[in-house]
Amino acid sequence: MGYVQKLQHELMAVIALTLYFGCWLGALVLLKYLILAEYQIAFNQYSVAVVGALVLAKVVLVLEYVPLGPWVRARPAWVDVVVRTALYAFGVFVVLLLERAFEGRHEHGGLGPSLIAVFQQADAKHVWLNTICLSAALLSYNMLSVVRKRLGKGALLQMFLTPLPNDSEASSKP
Repeated sequence: MGYVQKLQHELMAVIALTLYFGCWLGALVLLKYLILAEYQIAFNQYSVAVVGALVLAKVVLVLEYVPLGPWVRARPAWVDVVVRTALYAFGVFVVLLLERAFEGRHEHGGLGPSLIAVFQQADAKHVWLNTICLSAALLSYNMLSVVRKRLGKGALLQMFLTPLPNDSEASSKP
């Protein structure tokens, strides 16, 4: 595979994964908007979903190449899914905490006091909500990744692009 083809492949992977995580983050932003609208609170964090999806996509693509070690490789695929999801979710949690602390560092007199304030204010609930939603996105991505690896390149997409078999065809197969 030449350099240009490799670059195209990487770009398509980033675009596809950005769209995937963008849908998840878009749903999260929509839920936040709808909840806040009920209390007549303005919400304008739409760009965060786009940037977050792009960053999350690139980080996940890089981390896919990080081996988890021989112990995980020797276990069933679900172990890889759980371990990767837990590691990615922990990373998301840490990044969200640091982001909140960084945003409030001037208000609280530094990064440390700001980090403590995150846990003492409603920001902690916001961090947990985002972590839970993004963990669900990461879990489903990791599960689909295992299915894609088992079926082969393009088979998962082909499976969803072809019509379902008739009930009589499906029941006649062993």
